Amino acid sequence: MIKLLLLILPAIIFAQSFMISNIPLPKTYIQNLDPYECDEECLQNYLNDDMIFSFLAHAYRKLDNKSLDEIRVMNVSILNLGAFNPGAELKIALLLPYKKIGKYASSTTNAAFAYMMTKSHAFTLKSYKVESENIEDLQHTLEQIQNDGFAYAIAPLTIEGAQNIVTLDPEINIYFPTINAQDINSSSNYLLFGGIDYKQQSDMLLKEAVSPLVIFSDKSPTGSKLSAYQEERFLNPPLADENATSTLEEEPSIYASNTETVNVEEKPKVIQYSLSKRTTNLEYYLKENEDIINASFLINTPIIKSGMVMSQLTLYDANATNVLSTQINYDPLLLSMTQYVDRKDMIVANSLTQENNILIETNSLLGNDIVYDWINYTTTVGVDYFYNEITGEEREYHIAMQEKQMLYDIELLRPSLSRFIKYHPQRLKEGN
Repeated sequence: MIKLLLLILPAIIFAQSFMISNIPLPKTYIQNLDPYECDEECLQNYLNDDMIFSFLAHAYRKLDNKSLDEIRVMNVSILNLGAFNPGAELKIALLLPYKKIGKYASSTTNAAFAYMMTKSHAFTLKSYKVESENIEDLQHTLEQIQNDGFAYAIAPLTIEGAQNIVTLDPEINIYFPTINAQDINSSSNYLLFGGIDYKQQSDMLLKEAVSPLVIFSDKSPTGSKLSAYQEERFLNPPLADENATSTLEEEPSIYASNTETVNVEEKPKVIQYSLSKRTTNLEYYLKENEDIINASFLINTPIIKSGMVMSQLTLYDANATNVLSTQINYDPLLLSMTQYVDRKDMIVANSLTQENNILIETNSLLGNDIVYDWINYTTTVGVDYFYNEITGEEREYHIAMQEKQMLYDIELLRPSLSRFIKYHPQRLKEGN
């Protein structure tokens, strides 16, 4: 069966393109002529006998058996099966500023299309290219989207573009997979945000930091803004809430040794280094620099630059207590471009915690990644949310929406020899 599916894939999956074709893919319909019911054992027997179409004829709706349902959904996607679904018309627009978002114009389109491919509901997914993110261009494109009958749109814009849409205040449901609500001033009920929360990730990482905290960042607005936030939070941590106080009272043994050894008169210290794109040698910052010995290093740089920083921390014997990073460096490339000795004390925050094997594989067929690429992931979450809003069907991602913002769980991970593994804080180990 698997060999057969692989042979017919080229006929089903069209070549990648920056634009979605206006010609819809042909749908395949399977008619069930069997007058008898088919239970789980019956369905499994069809699969065992490679009778995939007999299986699909009976498995025309979601199955209680998770493994069988995954097989059903994957084949619905691969074979582009249609269903006679009388529900609401499923139409989603994609607002794409190609010059601003580059490759994500293609990958977010693929993420949205891959999700729709796993559903048997007929759909219309149309991309709208916008030349720039200025108000005039956005207004013109939004009017076109509404005139074409779309009430839902996915818009992977920058903060500038999102803020201009807030100013326009359109009456159309728009989801921004690239923007977190706290970075935008919006009161509109139509605008939804799916960007991850770098500040909340930073707060979790800073709990593992010691003084001095050395922050490396690039010169981008995001890097500068995030570094300023991290410095402020480290120097002026928020007061513990009532829940945290009760935890201390319940588990005094975890914190007793810490309170005995900390010098209350010693103030925390932060050192910031801003690196240009051309900076490749960190000898000036790291070699024989006694101010940074045994420090925590927080890295707000892209993956290539981060690998360079980490290797030179080892080269110049910085003796880092740990190396901390937000979602920026949750990337498998980190495992191949650094030596284990460089990353053995690294902790990475990750908000891409919910996995869906069907969507992962379907995206993979289109050359897309939703496991490590957070914008593709948040785009998929947004399409899933709209799908639920339009059809009433159950969401694939059980991520809460609060005050128009997706609330992602955050986990701390370690890049081990070949994969990212759960990080367990040392103080909890000592307390157990």
